[in-house]
Amino acid sequence: MTTTPEATRTDRRTATAAEIAAYRAAARAGLPPAAHAQPSPVHAFVLAHTAADRTVRSLTGGEEASVVHLGQDIQLERPVRPGEPVTVAVDVLGARREPRGTRVAVRTRLTGADGAAPFAELVTGALLVGVSGIEPFGDIPSGGAPAPEGPAGEPATATHRPTPGGIRAYAHASGDLNPIHLDPGAARSAGFDGVIAHGMSVVALVCEEIADRYADGDITRLTALGCRFSGPVLPDEPLDITLQPDAGPTVVRFTCRTPKGPAVKAGWARLSPASKERTS
Repeated sequence: MTTTPEATRTDRRTATAAEIAAYRAAARAGLPPAAHAQPSPVHAFVLAHTAADRTVRSLTGGEEASVVHLGQDIQLERPVRPGEPVTVAVDVLGARREPRGTRVAVRTRLTGADGAAPFAELVTGALLVGVSGIEPFGDIPSGGAPAPEGPAGEPATATHRPTPGGIRAYAHASGDLNPIHLDPGAARSAGFDGVIAHGMSVVALVCEEIADRYADGDITRLTALGCRFSGPVLPDEPLDITLQPDAGPTVVRFTCRTPKGPAVKAGWARLSPASKERTS
């Protein structure tokens, strides 16, 4: 069976102020409460996830498959606005076969109530494990961090220990109730030692660390980010985060490791200047 991409899929989403605050609280597990009630840049992914995941799974044509999140890039013109109706438009950019299945790339654009240009664009890379019926097409964007601007700044490190309770809180705050994050049996059936943290929960935590250390707590100054996922994060194991800013800082690069090896690699986040208004 050969599956080909369909036309653009659309959805409608809205994030309330309470939902945005709950997500920030879940993302900041192990950190003090946020100094400012602003939306995380990762909340754009929260709004995009349902439609993007549904689109990816539709490519299998009903064939059973595990979907593995390989990488994520997010570009923001402005933050998500509480209570604003958002149109979510999803396109499949490309697919190619690999030994374990089929790699796909999906682009999601978020447009606000004004109907103007999208305020967020996301590119998601995923592997459909065991799927071989998709005819290769299109392109798989390579992504990558912006070029360094000036000398390196002072690096920083942080260690966190995700807990089962924190993982559950993030699942409900993000709406991602995949059983591998909640049910040890389901996680083991998928090949893990037990429940694992959401990859984007790790990215959201890194964004909080970057905002606290390099943006005076103003998380809306993070205007773009990207990363590649390389290993699971289990509860109660140390998660070591390394941050390397440019001198500005304009770009902060990051990696995340567990005792078993890299969990997130090739990570980067771009910061806007402190004087730029981002909360209108």
